[in-house]
Amino acid sequence: MAVHPFRPAPAYRQELEILRRQALDSWEAVADLSLRTIREISGRSPGSEARLIRLRGQARLVVEIGLEPAEAALLLHAGVVDRRGLAEADAHSLHRQVGRLQRGLTGVAMAPIPLVTVRAWILQAAAAPGRSWN
Repeated sequence: MAVHPFRPAPAYRQELEILRRQALDSWEAVADLSLRTIREISGRSPGSEARLIRLRGQARLVVEIGLEPAEAALLLHAGVVDRRGLAEADAHSLHRQVGRLQRGLTGVAMAPIPLVTVRAWILQAAAAPGRSWN
C-alpha cells in the first residue's frame, strides 16, 4: 500500500519541528510512536502532546487504511479515531457527519465527499489487517 509523503497541515508547525528533531519524518514513524515517547518528546507542552497524539491517530489511519492525510484528518475531526472505529461505522451516519463537518470547515469551496467514498473507506478499514500499536 502506497503511503503519502509526510506533510502535516501547517497548523502542526511546532509538532513537526519536534518530530524532525527526533528524525521522525514519515507517516509510518509517527504511527509507531508510543504514548510514552510522545510524552517524552513533547517536553512540558501539554498542547503539543495532545496535538502529537492527534497527529499519530491521523498517521495510523493513513498507514493502516491508505487514506489520504486530509481524509484521515477529516475522519478524526468527525470522531473516527482508529481503523476499528471506521470499520464499524454506519456509512450513512458517517457520510452525514463528515459532510456537515466539511461544510463547516470549507463552506462550499470543496465538493462534498460522496457516500460511495465513505463506504469504500469503511470497506478498506474492515479489510485492513489489524495492527498492534505498542
